[in-house]
Amino acid sequence: MFGIDTGELMVIALVALVVIGPKDLPRVMAVIGRWVGRARAMARQFRASFDEMVRETELQEMERKWREENERIMRMYPPPPPGATDSDWGKPALPTDTSTPADDAAAAGAAAIEPAPPAAKPRPSPHRPAPGARRPAPPVPERRP
Repeated sequence: MFGIDTGELMVIALVALVVIGPKDLPRVMAVIGRWVGRARAMARQFRASFDEMVRETELQEMERKWREENERIMRMYPPPPPGATDSDWGKPALPTDTSTPADDAAAAGAAAIEPAPPAAKPRPSPHRPAPGARRPAPPVPERRP
């Protein structure tokens, strides 16, 4: 710590004990401890803000490089012009739809006329009675005369 050996630290503590006195030494050490804590907090905050500035600078540099690379790729492979055909090799083909609105309406009408498939019947649970089944009557207690 700051190039101070254990022997030198003990000499400093002994001189402080003689100069300050044993009565006031704890209070002085507490004040020194607070100042050291504040100095460490300031150094930590400075280091954190410096690291944040470095990260922001690196991020801006990476964004700039990405933008330049993206522009280079877009110059090498331009997007297809509007109305490109299937004969343009290596370029995405435009979707072709040959159906007419009348065909779409006929298909929709045919789907509406077809009956829906029958719903599967649920299997009865062994723990519940089947729907519509009657419950057995509760037992009637016997009467004694």
